Amino acid sequence: MPGDGPIDFRELRGHEAVRQAIARVVPGYGRAGDIGRSKREFHVEGRVRHEPSFPTSAGKARFLPVTTPPDILEPGQLRLMTIRSEGQFNTVVYEEEDLYRGQTSRDVILMHTLDMRARGLNNGDRAVVTSETGQMMDVRVVSYRIARGCAAMYYPESNVLIPRTVDGRSGTPAFKNVPVTVTPR
Repeated sequence: MPGDGPIDFRELRGHEAVRQAIARVVPGYGRAGDIGRSKREFHVEGRVRHEPSFPTSAGKARFLPVTTPPDILEPGQLRLMTIRSEGQFNTVVYEEEDLYRGQTSRDVILMHTLDMRARGLNNGDRAVVTSETGQMMDVRVVSYRIARGCAAMYYPESNVLIPRTVDGRSGTPAFKNVPVTVTPR
């Protein structure tokens, strides 16, 4: 029975109830419980730093080197990273427009101009984006200042392209390193 365990998941059918549960359980997320009504952004408590002081024994930040993952791209593929927009909080999209990147909609793939040309694409063309897990059929191609060999698409719209594998060290999905092909529609 759904109510027999420590959590009655029937109560978590709506976004508001989920946000309130998160606010009760996750340290620093108290204000998340009110965001559905208030529509106000918030900072996670204890994470904003106005002074160069950190919760370490020395009071200083600690940086660790990260090994670059092996190149998994095949010829013609791009490295896709997923991004969030200015009008978005986690998976909740409040606005289609992204003021950060000057985009009026989220049905785009941001690419370097030379990568577009190599695929016979122009700014505004429609393309098919394919990964090992899925395909998006009608994506608008946008020239953007991004490294050659890379591309970016909005999350969660591009989730169909993201494999379910996770990084062994961090336990997170590969949202920043997904091989894709981009072809004209």
